[in-house]
Amino acid sequence: MLALVWFAAFHVGFAERADQTIFLQFMDLQAHDRINSVAAHIVAPFNPNPYVYLALVPLGVSLLRRRPWSAVAIVGIILGANVTTELLKHVLTAPRPSSWPSGHTTAAMSLALASVLAAPARLRPAVAALGALLAIAVGYSVIARGMHYPSDVVGGFLVAGMWALLAVSALRASERWRPWAARAGAGPMSMRATLGAPGAILATAVLLAGIVVISRLHQAFTYARGHEAFVIAAAGIAALGVALSTALVLSVRR
Repeated sequence: MLALVWFAAFHVGFAERADQTIFLQFMDLQAHDRINSVAAHIVAPFNPNPYVYLALVPLGVSLLRRRPWSAVAIVGIILGANVTTELLKHVLTAPRPSSWPSGHTTAAMSLALASVLAAPARLRPAVAALGALLAIAVGYSVIARGMHYPSDVVGGFLVAGMWALLAVSALRASERWRPWAARAGAGPMSMRATLGAPGAILATAVLLAGIVVISRLHQAFTYARGHEAFVIAAAGIAALGVALSTALVLSVRR
């Protein structure tokens, strides 16, 4: 999937034009000073220096819970995803103002997915939902600020998701050599338990967005009609972020 996104973004004319159109429509948000300011604040914690401290949070939680193997997996997710993105940026250079994939988006999504592993089982759905919302907000923000194209954001999500699924696969494989760990786990969480918290949080977000839209119905309708690509891309990015976090919760053992 990662390779297909890169190929489409750089070698398929229709996809390249769509990427450019969506990028420009997101850039229209810069005309709103408040949105631009909020986007800047959302992106700032995922610059390299502050991000180091954020990355220590899930690692510390996992160690406090005496789960050294999860701590190793968390290091693998965060370090592996971000190093992979930096390598891809240098290898897959392109004649456009942004690099592929997005480093900020990779950092946000890898932190969100690592936090799922660090959290106690009963809290994982809520952590996954909140982490997905944060990663989605970072993805929107880097596009709106002109830092990255939508395909860069999708690439960042997929790099983080790839490393998270590799880490979970390694954890589950290691349980075969640690019978006590397999007995302690109760298997993957049920679909109902997993989707409950994300559904509630996302429903709240949709409700708040709906209130804003209704309060300015004419302006919102006019904007949506003139920015159809923006609306479709925003929904697609959100769906991918939620899908990755939900898939991880479903695959992690208790």
